[in-house]
Amino acid sequence: MRRPYAGFTMVEVLVAVLLLAVGLVGALAMQAHAMRTRQESALQTEALQAAATLADHIRANAAQSSAYLGFEFDSAADAGATDAPAACSGAPCDPTAVARQELSEFRQHLAAALPLARAVICQDSNTAPGGQLQWTCSGAADAPVVIKIGWRSRRPDGSAAADTTPGVALPIALAGSLSVPPPNAPPGQTPPSGPSPSPLPGAGGH
Repeated sequence: MRRPYAGFTMVEVLVAVLLLAVGLVGALAMQAHAMRTRQESALQTEALQAAATLADHIRANAAQSSAYLGFEFDSAADAGATDAPAACSGAPCDPTAVARQELSEFRQHLAAALPLARAVICQDSNTAPGGQLQWTCSGAADAPVVIKIGWRSRRPDGSAAADTTPGVALPIALAGSLSVPPPNAPPGQTPPSGPSPSPLPGAGGH
């Protein structure tokens, strides 16, 4: 009389190994997603802090707020660009030079803190369609000043990913008015006042 075989067959072992491999792949994918989420959250926090710091500088230098308008920075395009020597290091300077110095420091901070950073400062009253921020600005005279910051990741081969929408859009409430006089405006010209700004739809999303 034959004795029954004890233990597992080869098919059972292979099935067990397959299930274990599937589980490990799923766990690794979840861990990678969690790491990307944490990284994006850290980058968004960094961008918000940079925008808030510059917004404080603009409010403190509100008389020259127009000097900040038109600022554009793209670290992917300006990789080889260098900043001019600091205008206000160790000596007092006029408010316009202060604005240039603060924008230079803002540019350097973004280049160091965010991957392939991009930033724009403009007057913008556009809403965010579908909660998606846009780089384009309306430029309306009664629109609030907005600081927009974005960043891009790199592909595995080291090349830059496609341009993305801004991750942060921070409107700035200036004393007495939402808008600022355009550059070279006649002395005494003041823009019309308006209601207090509210965060743009989707601000802070990426």
